[in-house]
Amino acid sequence: MSQGDGDRFRPNRQVRRWLGPIFGTACFLATLTGVVVLIVLLGAILFAALAGPPHHPWYAVGANMRELFALLSRLISQRQSSDPAIAGYRVGLVGSLWLLGLVALIGIPAGIGAGVFLEEYAPPGRLKRIVQTNIANLAGVPSIVYGILGLALFVRAFGVRGLAMGPSLVAGAFTLGLLILPIIVITTQEALRTVPNSLRQAALALGATKWQVVSGHVLPMALPGIMTGTILGLSRAVGETAPLLMVGAAGSILRLPRGPLDRYTALPVEIYNYAKEPNRQFQTIAAGGILILLVLLLSMNAAAILIRNRFRRYR
Repeated sequence: MSQGDGDRFRPNRQVRRWLGPIFGTACFLATLTGVVVLIVLLGAILFAALAGPPHHPWYAVGANMRELFALLSRLISQRQSSDPAIAGYRVGLVGSLWLLGLVALIGIPAGIGAGVFLEEYAPPGRLKRIVQTNIANLAGVPSIVYGILGLALFVRAFGVRGLAMGPSLVAGAFTLGLLILPIIVITTQEALRTVPNSLRQAALALGATKWQVVSGHVLPMALPGIMTGTILGLSRAVGETAPLLMVGAAGSILRLPRGPLDRYTALPVEIYNYAKEPNRQFQTIAAGGILILLVLLLSMNAAAILIRNRFRRYR
C-alpha cells in the first residue's frame, strides 16, 4: 500500500477509534436500562404485595420477607373468592400445572420432530423455503390470534359437534401448543445447525444410516440448545392470558380439574380477574399472584440453565 493510500485511510481509523468506545457505552446503557426497569418492576410488585396494613417499616427486611412468605403461602392454599381475606390461587395454579404438562406432551414432540425433519431430512428447494418463512412468521403472530384459531378449531371444531372439545383443558393445551410450536421448531433447527457437518460426514463414512447419525450423534450434541429453547417456550405458554380467555378458561371456578376434559382456569386469568376488582385490597392479592407466577417462570428458566450446563459437561 502506497503512502497516499495510508493517508486516505487514516481518517477512517480515527473515526473507528472514537466509535468503538461510544458503541460500547451505548450497549452498556441499554443493558443498564433493562436491568433498572426490571428492578423497578419487581420493587413495585413487592411493595404492592406488602401494601396491606403496614405492620413493619420498609427497612425491616426480615419481618417483611416473613410476612410476604405468609401471604404467598395463603394464596397458594386458598381458592378464588370475592372476600380478599380468604382469596387465593389454588385452582388457577393447579390448572396452570395441568396446562403445562399437556402442552409439553403436545408441543415438544411435534416441535422437535418438525425441526429435525426440516433441518436433517427435508431436501433444499422452494417448498422448504416457503415452510421456513411461514414458521418464522408464525413465531411473531400475536397470541390473541392463536386464541381465535383455538376457539374456532378446537373449542367449536368449525361447528362439527362430534369433534368440538368445548372449553376444556385439552382445548387450551392444544391452543398453547400451537402458540409455542414455531418457537420450538426454530430453536431446534438453530441447535442442530451448531453441530459440525464433519461429525455427520464421519458417521456416514463409517457406514451409519441417516437415522443412526441423527439419533446417535447429532441430537445428543444439539440437546442442550433444544432443551433450553423448549423450556423457554413452555415458560411463555404458562404466562399467556389472552389465548386462554378466548378458548373459554373460566374466570371463576372453585373445583379443581381432575382430567383433560374438565373446565379449568389458569393462574394468569385469576391474576387478571383480581387486578380489575375495584377493592384496593385485591391489588395485594394480584401482586402476590404475580410473584407466584414469577417464581414459577424463574424456576423454569433456572431449570433450562441447569439442563444446558449439565448436558454440555458430558459432551
